[in-house]
Amino acid sequence: MLKHKIIGLDVGSKTVGIAISDLMGWTAQGLDTLRIDEENNELGIDALVKIIKRDNVGTVVIGLPKNMNNSIGFRGEASLQYKEQLQEALPSLEIIMWDERLSTMAAERSLLEADVSRQKRKKVIDKMAAVFILQGYLDSLQ
Repeated sequence: MLKHKIIGLDVGSKTVGIAISDLMGWTAQGLDTLRIDEENNELGIDALVKIIKRDNVGTVVIGLPKNMNNSIGFRGEASLQYKEQLQEALPSLEIIMWDERLSTMAAERSLLEADVSRQKRKKVIDKMAAVFILQGYLDSLQ
């Protein structure tokens, strides 16, 4: 059993999908989607800190989008910047970068298979991608 919960983040330029683990550290559930504005450096860090404190989170897993050749492109750099900002806000927090190359595609595929409408998919895709990121990490701990 975990002492603290773990959250997973799917960081985009306009939203951050958030998933949270159960106390056993077995399953990831979608929690929320934060609206952010990367261009104006409004990253929702304060709102995220509130969630982390409220839900007794000890570890954050941030999806690191890599190119298929394993290099880190623009979106990957943005995720690393996000990590730095969050670490500044909560210096003692454990933050792990997790290769998420296929998580958004997997989330999209599972929503399509569940026959979720395009309108609804847009609303939940980031949260679902965060679930895939976190679940991948949790599975690696088993």
